[in-house]
Amino acid sequence: MSDTRRRVKVYTLNEDRQWDDRGTGHVSSKGISLLVRAESDGSLLLESKISPNTAYQKQQDTLIVWSEAENYDLALSFQEKAGCDEIWEKICQVQGKDPALEITQDPIDESEEERIEEMPETSHLVELPACELSRLEEIADLVTSVLSSPIRREKLALALMSEGYIKKLLGLFQVCEDLDNREGLHHLYEIVRGVLFLNKAALFEVMFSDDCIMDVVGCLEYDPALVQPKRHREFLTKTAKFKEVIPITDSELRQKIHQTYRVQYIQDIILPTPSVFEENFLSTLTSFIFFNKVEIVSMLQEDEKFLTEVFAQLTDEATEDSKRRELVNFFKEFCAFSQTLQPQNRDAFFKTLANLGILPALEIVMGMDDLQVRAAATDIFSYLVEFSPSMVREFVMQEPQQTDDDVLLINVVIKQMICDSDPELGGAVQLMGLLRTLIDPENMLAPTNKTEKTEFLSFFYKYCMHVLTAPLLANTAHDKNSKATVLFCYVDNFQTAQLLALILELLTFCVEHHTYHIKTYIMNKDLLRRVLVLMNSKHTFLALCALRFMRRIIGLKDEYYNRYIIKGNLFEPVINALLDNGTRYNLLNSAIIELFEFIKVEDIKSLIAHIVDNFYKALESIEYVQTFKGLKGRYEQEKDRQSQRLNRSESDCSALYRRDARSLDEDEEMWFNDDEDDDDGETVEKNRMEDDFSDSYGKYMEAKKGILSQIASVSFLSSVPAGAANGANGANNNGKAAAIPPALPAVTPHSNTSTSSVKTAALPATPVVKVCTQYSNLAKVIFLIHLHMNSAVCQPI
Repeated sequence: MSDTRRRVKVYTLNEDRQWDDRGTGHVSSKGISLLVRAESDGSLLLESKISPNTAYQKQQDTLIVWSEAENYDLALSFQEKAGCDEIWEKICQVQGKDPALEITQDPIDESEEERIEEMPETSHLVELPACELSRLEEIADLVTSVLSSPIRREKLALALMSEGYIKKLLGLFQVCEDLDNREGLHHLYEIVRGVLFLNKAALFEVMFSDDCIMDVVGCLEYDPALVQPKRHREFLTKTAKFKEVIPITDSELRQKIHQTYRVQYIQDIILPTPSVFEENFLSTLTSFIFFNKVEIVSMLQEDEKFLTEVFAQLTDEATEDSKRRELVNFFKEFCAFSQTLQPQNRDAFFKTLANLGILPALEIVMGMDDLQVRAAATDIFSYLVEFSPSMVREFVMQEPQQTDDDVLLINVVIKQMICDSDPELGGAVQLMGLLRTLIDPENMLAPTNKTEKTEFLSFFYKYCMHVLTAPLLANTAHDKNSKATVLFCYVDNFQTAQLLALILELLTFCVEHHTYHIKTYIMNKDLLRRVLVLMNSKHTFLALCALRFMRRIIGLKDEYYNRYIIKGNLFEPVINALLDNGTRYNLLNSAIIELFEFIKVEDIKSLIAHIVDNFYKALESIEYVQTFKGLKGRYEQEKDRQSQRLNRSESDCSALYRRDARSLDEDEEMWFNDDEDDDDGETVEKNRMEDDFSDSYGKYMEAKKGILSQIASVSFLSSVPAGAANGANGANNNGKAAAIPPALPAVTPHSNTSTSSVKTAALPATPVVKVCTQYSNLAKVIFLIHLHMNSAVCQPI
C-alpha cells in the first residue's frame, strides 16, 4: 500500500461529547496503519491501526469517524474530498469492504464473534416485523434488544435504511396520535429513541429531514415515564422564532440552520442524559451537529452581500435599538459557530469580519446602554482578541488620529469593566482578562512588526493608563493638612474593593512585564504610595492585593525602585498593618513576613539599612519568626564590613605618607640604576630583526637620558622642599611662575633671564607646587616626562 499525504484536522470526542481539536497535519497510510504528522513540526499526531473489526464511517464527503476503544472516538476532517476518498478506499481495502459503502462493520467481542462464526449465513440477516399498529410492541422489543450487540445494531441499521422503514414508522405515529393510542405512542417513543442510539449518520439524514424531524420530535414527547406528554413541537413551531436579521435567500442555508437548531434541541432538551453505558451511543449525533455548523459558517462567509448588508445596518445610526440587538446577537452566534472551522478557514473568517469593519462596529455597540447588547459585544470582542491580539492592537493604535481619548476602543472596554453592574463583577473579570492579553508582551513578537511592543505600550500608557487607574486614584486622596495619603473609607464597599483588586492585579502584571513604562508611570504618579493606602482597607483581600503589588516591585531588586521606596518612607503602611494585625496568624501576617524575609535572603542592603534604622524598635518585639533579628544581623555585618574597609583605607594612606624623603630618594636612585643597567646590558643581535629592535631601543634610551638631563636642570627638581623652590622662583622671576620647557626639541632649557625669540606658555606656580608636594620624586619625574613629551607637539606662540 503506497504512502499518501492529505491535509487533515484530527478531532477526539471528550467526556462532554464535544469534539476537541488535536491539530492539523498530513495523513498517510503505512501498511495497515494511518499516520498523521503535524504540519508545524512533523510530530506524530495520530497513529491508528486499521483493524478488520473497527467500524469506520464516512460522512459529508470529507469526514471519516471511528471508535478506537470504549469511549474514545476519533475523526479526520479532510480539506479536500479527493484525499478523503483515497484514505477511505485504503481503509475499505484493508477490511475487504466496498468503498461505495459509507460505513464498515462495528467492533464485536470475541464471544460474539465465535457465536456468529458458528451460525449459518441466513442467521446474519435481521428480519423486521411488518410495520403495523398491532406489531409496534414487537418492533420496540427488537430495537431495544440489539443495542447491546454492535453487530446486531449494524444489521438492524442496514435493514431500516434499505426498506424505507423509518418513514413507515413515522406514518404510524400520526395514526396513533389521531386515535390517541397512548400504548402505541409509548412503543414509538422506545423505537425512535432506540433508532437514535444506533448512532448511524445515514439514519439521521432520514430522521432529521424536513419531512420527518417534527414527527421524530412528536414521538419523543410520549415518554412512558411521564404522566402527560411534553409539548416540544409547540415550542419549536410557536415559541421559538427564527429571526432573520437580514433575509436569507439561499434555501439550502435556511434549511441547514433550521435543521441544526432542531437537532441541537433534541440532543440538549429532549433526550435524557445518557448513562455510563450509553455515552458512546450519541457520538455520531454530536458529529452531525458539529459539521452542520461548519457548513453554515462556510456558506454565510461565502455570501459577501449578506455580510455587507449586516454590517451596514449594524453601524447605521438610524438602525433601531431592537434591530441592532438582533444583529449583535447574530454575530455572537456566528462567531461561536466559527470555532468549529479548521484554523486556515477560521483565519479567513475573522479577516473577512475585520475587513468589513467589525472593530469600529463593536466600538459603537459596546458603548450602548443596553446590557444585553454590551454582553454580546463583549463575547464577540473576546473571540477577536483570542484570534489575533495584534489585529486589535493595530486597530486601536490608529484611533487617536481620528477620535478623542474617551471613545477609544480600549478605553470603552476599560470603562465597561469599571462600570460593571454585576455585584460579582463577572463581566469585569472577563474584560480584565482580555486587557491583559492585549498588553502582554509575550504575544507581541510578530516577525512582521518588530516595533509593535514599543509602539503599543507607548500608546497604552499615553492614552489608556489614566483611565484604568482612575478608580484607584479616586479612592485615595491627599489630605490637605498633611503630606500623607488617606483612604475615603465611606466608599470602601465590597464591590468597589473587588474592582480595585482587579485593577491592582492588572497593574501587578504590568510591573512584571512592562519594566520601563510602568516604572515611569509609578514615579510620576507616586502610585505605590496611593496603592499602599489600601492596606487600611477593611477587606483583607484588597490589602493583600496592595501588598502583592509592592512585593512584585521589590522582587525586581531595582535600586531605582528601592530609592523611591526609601525616599517616600513607603514601608510605614506595611509595618503599621503588621502591627495592627497583632498576634493573629493569618494570610496577611504571613504575606508581610514573607516580604521582609525576601529582603533579608536577597540581602538588599539599601532596604535593610532603611528598615533597621527607622523601624527596628517597633519590630524587635516580634520573636515568633527570626526575620527581623536576621535583618538586624545583616545590618550589623554590613556596618562591620564598612568599618573594616574604612580602617584599611586609612592605614594604606598613612603608610604611603610615612615613607621619608630619604627612602624615596633611594628608590628613585635604584630606578635610575636599573635603567642604566638595562641600557649597558644591550648586546648586538645576530639576525636582521634583532638588529632593528636593538637600534630602536638604543635610540629610545638616548632620548630618555636627554629628557632626564633636561629635567635635572630645572630648579624645582632639587631636593629642597617645594615651598622653598617656589620661593626661589618667585625671587628670580618677580613672582612669575616657572616656565614649561619650550616646545622646540632643545636639549638645554632656556634660562629665566635669557632673551629668546621662542615664547613659552607659563604654568601657574601654585598647582605645580601642590602636585610636587603630594607625590614622590619618582612621581615628579614621570609627570614631567609626560608634560615634556606633550609639549613637543605644540606649536610655538
